[in-house]
Amino acid sequence: MVLLGTLVNGLAIIIGTVIGLIFTNIPEKIKTTALQGIGLVIVLIGIQMAIQADNIILILLSILVGAIIGAGVQLEDKLNLVGQKLEKRFNEKGDSNITEGFITATLIFVIGAMAIVGALDGGLRGDHEVLFTKSFLDGFLAIVLTTTLGYGVIFSVIPVVLYQGTIALLAVQINKWLPASILDGFINEVTAIGGLLILAIGLNILNITKIKIGDFLPAIFVFILFYFGYGFFVNMY
Repeated sequence: MVLLGTLVNGLAIIIGTVIGLIFTNIPEKIKTTALQGIGLVIVLIGIQMAIQADNIILILLSILVGAIIGAGVQLEDKLNLVGQKLEKRFNEKGDSNITEGFITATLIFVIGAMAIVGALDGGLRGDHEVLFTKSFLDGFLAIVLTTTLGYGVIFSVIPVVLYQGTIALLAVQINKWLPASILDGFINEVTAIGGLLILAIGLNILNITKIKIGDFLPAIFVFILFYFGYGFFVNMY
């Protein structure tokens, strides 16, 4: 089943959120410390992913162009608007920050190598081991994020399932027209971009920066166009 890993991932986030709701009454100091711990780990993960980059110029161009596009369409603000609508719909008493929980959890769960590689493995080889591992990690993170940011974390299931599911379904046919060597290079570079964004998430959680990460999301798709466009140009000449 192509979508098995993705569905298990979504279920793990839901379960993690439910468990997290049980522990929402823990002392604020413990919540703050736990969130800082998550931030530190996310920074480490981002650094490990980012240093895999080989084509720095291509990544730089992708980040710059993606940021211009994201800022131009105010993508971060639109994501916040979605969160605010969810907050009004499900949180009339205002007892938790649904917007922050939704945005933070979505960015953490969606951006990164495991989401892309796991979905590709599921579609190309029917191997869901990466997504099963990611499910465990996301479930644990959902517990901690929910205790600190509220139940808005559960709404991140929607973009996670749509994002990973789309990649998995597209990957079913990708090996028919894309050589394995090109695919490996692509995964390596897109992992580096994801690492940079994950690093920014960690820095934001630690209150070191206030980067509008949502505005940088188009960089991933810009990189895809640049990468395969560059490969096509090189092969022609």
